[in-house]
Amino acid sequence: MKRLVMVTTASMLASFALGAFTVQRLNAQSKPPVYFVVENEISDVQGYLKEYAVHARDMIKANGGRYLAAGDATTYVGEPPKSRVAIFVFDDLQQIQTWLNSPDYKALRAVGEKYAKFRNYAVPGVPQHGSDH
Repeated sequence: MKRLVMVTTASMLASFALGAFTVQRLNAQSKPPVYFVVENEISDVQGYLKEYAVHARDMIKANGGRYLAAGDATTYVGEPPKSRVAIFVFDDLQQIQTWLNSPDYKALRAVGEKYAKFRNYAVPGVPQHGSDH
């Protein structure tokens, strides 16, 4: 009897965990993330990295963004992107707007403009279903 109770309890816990995972995954699929793409043309790499980039990354993280990729891009068709390419992901466009409109970022952006010309844009993610991803 004791073993039956343990098996039943374990089965119930596993079912609950699977259900919670499924609900979480369905919620995640219903609202795809937003990708923030940075293509900055840098005139002073050391100044840009030291006085702008490190602080911008911290602000992005504080506003819910996650750092996905950065560096030189490999071009296959068309003109290459600017000298610095980075990709961040946010849960939604509002997180990006909150970060970009904050007084702290506006002040930092003024510093960054001494070292680079900015080209940044947001691209909505697409829902991932089953084996499509």
